[in-house]
Amino acid sequence: MQQTIKADTGWRIWWQLTRPHTLTAAFAPVFLGTMIALTYGKIHFPLFFAMLTASIFIQMATNMFNEYYDFKRGLDTEKSVGIGGAIVRNGVKPKTVLNLAFLLYGISVLIGIYICMETSWLLALVGVVSMLIGYFYTGGPYPIAYTPFGELVSGVVMGMFLILIAFYIQTGTVTTEAVMLSVPSMLLVAAIMMANNIRDLEGDKKSGRKTLAILTGRPSAITILMSFFIISYGWIIALVIFTSLSPWALLIFLSIPKPMAAIAIFRNNLQPLQVAPAMKDTAITNTLFGLLLGIGILIGHLF
Repeated sequence: MQQTIKADTGWRIWWQLTRPHTLTAAFAPVFLGTMIALTYGKIHFPLFFAMLTASIFIQMATNMFNEYYDFKRGLDTEKSVGIGGAIVRNGVKPKTVLNLAFLLYGISVLIGIYICMETSWLLALVGVVSMLIGYFYTGGPYPIAYTPFGELVSGVVMGMFLILIAFYIQTGTVTTEAVMLSVPSMLLVAAIMMANNIRDLEGDKKSGRKTLAILTGRPSAITILMSFFIISYGWIIALVIFTSLSPWALLIFLSIPKPMAAIAIFRNNLQPLQVAPAMKDTAITNTLFGLLLGIGILIGHLF
């Protein structure tokens, strides 16, 4: 059994430390927000790439704060399931992880200054709030991730806010259409957090966390996760029917096998290792949904 578990070495340690499967939560909303903005005018590509880079770096830093504080609180062990645990399994120094997180934040601040210079300094306030939330999600005396509000906070910040900021830096405004189109992304980012909390439910309960999954119980948590998926797809159908959103937006349904698989796995399996693929399917759902919706909006705009 031990022969099947191989420790990461070299660059793989640092790559896994970023928790790459979560980075799509930063990429998809920025892409979608930019595609929505395209329907209002031309795209400023330097701003797009700056926003994308800063968002990914902030997500990486948030993951590293998670890594550091989970270790400090004794939540990560060599037997922990998942791609976290570089400190306990690979011997990375805790201080190194924390310093890397702050370095990524520093780079993001520099990129943010450029974005503000090109658009509005009001974005600096939004950026600071987002970075503080990223830190306090697992850091500080009362981590957000340990409360029932983790899904809500992550969904709003890493889903809705990213779309609206990406839209704003291209158009200089925020429209009702942009807000409406950001709702599914908010739900799907929340779904990633819910999937993680369902997997870790028993371990989190022992550590004293009060996540939404723990408070509602596993069956209800899976139902809530399923509702996030259903509302997201139904929301776009409603926008196509009742607004001017192009029917090409229904390309999102090409991604529907992933959420269906995630729910099936969660309902039929209990062990963290067994349900790990469901977490991956949930993250992929967020990515595919955002990409397909953005592509659908682009096609509808061009044709």
